[in-house]
Amino acid sequence: MADATRDRIKDHARAIGYIYNRRAASLRTSRSGIVGVVVHDIMNPFFAEILRSIESELDRSRQTFILSNHYDQLEKQRTFIDTLLQLGADGVIMSPAIGTPKEDIVMAEENGLPAVLIARNVEGAGVPVFRGDDAYGTGLATNHLISLGHKRIAMIGGTDQTSTGRDRYQGYVRAMDAAGLGMEPHWRIPGPRTKQAGFEAASQFLAMKDHPTAAVCWNDLVAIGLMNGIARAGLAPGVDISVTGYDDLEEAAIATPALTTVWNGQREVGRRAARALLDKLSGQAVSPSQELIRPELHVRQSTGKPVERQ
Repeated sequence: MADATRDRIKDHARAIGYIYNRRAASLRTSRSGIVGVVVHDIMNPFFAEILRSIESELDRSRQTFILSNHYDQLEKQRTFIDTLLQLGADGVIMSPAIGTPKEDIVMAEENGLPAVLIARNVEGAGVPVFRGDDAYGTGLATNHLISLGHKRIAMIGGTDQTSTGRDRYQGYVRAMDAAGLGMEPHWRIPGPRTKQAGFEAASQFLAMKDHPTAAVCWNDLVAIGLMNGIARAGLAPGVDISVTGYDDLEEAAIATPALTTVWNGQREVGRRAARALLDKLSGQAVSPSQELIRPELHVRQSTGKPVERQ
């Protein structure tokens, strides 16, 4: 049908108050045109960028998505999956909550809800996974600091409870080991994932007796919060202390100082995940493997040569 004809039909439908009955249509097509998307926190710009790509890809196939935040609450995620099953949704794209067992994903698949994972992996789930190569990316940031002459480098944020947290920490550890640098247990401050948490971690970081000269941060939000805390203490981030972020959010380039960070391919993650789900829905064979997007280091003003503090 020509676009002009389609537009005239839609205009007339709106004029007479016609509402498409999706439930009736699904009885004929066995498709609802609805895809569920569930992530940790939509307020995090990292997920907002992924969602923008997902929406753009789904729009091309006239799919509508329903969004939910699980805030790492497993029961909230399960309730959302149950709702999608009750609605007869076509599929789901998930950044799985901490503690998600593979059985939850297998159950959804066996009940006709194809799943694709983003950002995090669940071992043994047997579904496609799209995420950045977190170990490699954190290695890039750590090696950049080492190349500038830093030897005492802290890592701030993240958790071993997620594949992302484990991989990013391993990237840091491997880079430090490869450079022959020792690591102190207290150089790792686990937990922070937000700007506020990064700001609050600054006091703990600055109180370390051996005075690390640099910090590799879990993400850009933590890094920007940490830099604000460092500045509040009267020191200059990027001069007195070097800081790296992760994700290369829009805010990173306009932070003060501009943040050295790792681009994590979030828009590409969203595009590929949506495409894989649509391929599954059309009956195409999709590999249930993990596809890693290769990160890139973007060097800006927040890193420099080490400065020893008294």
